[in-house]
Amino acid sequence: MPLDLSSLHKAGRSLDRALGVAAPGRLESMPADQQEVIKAGVIQNFEFTYELCWKFMKRWLESNISPMIADGVTRRELFRLAAENLLIEDVEQWMIYHDARNQTAHIYDLEIAQEVYETARGFVRDARKLLQALEARND
Repeated sequence: MPLDLSSLHKAGRSLDRALGVAAPGRLESMPADQQEVIKAGVIQNFEFTYELCWKFMKRWLESNISPMIADGVTRRELFRLAAENLLIEDVEQWMIYHDARNQTAHIYDLEIAQEVYETARGFVRDARKLLQALEARND
């Protein structure tokens, strides 16, 4: 049964829009309080999209490889399985996204917020690649 990827599409589009508003050159021309709010929006969209990405990896593996393949595995192992099955390319990069997601609990620290914001800018490319892989193999 094919996966319904509509929520991942929506999340990706929302992250794209947030990053568009925060485009380099555009963001710096805004007052500091607006920059902070826009960055917070990017981070929130990153969190949501990341969560959907790993859950869709797990669902795809369970639907297409084995129903129990991803039960109780670490995130690193899930990413390794996803890479073996050509859903993602770089396990270590996805671990960076995972670590950034975990840091969002400490977002009151401006330095951490900036790091997560920068990670989100690179994440969107890999999230798109995952979505394309899922679409191509969504039987």
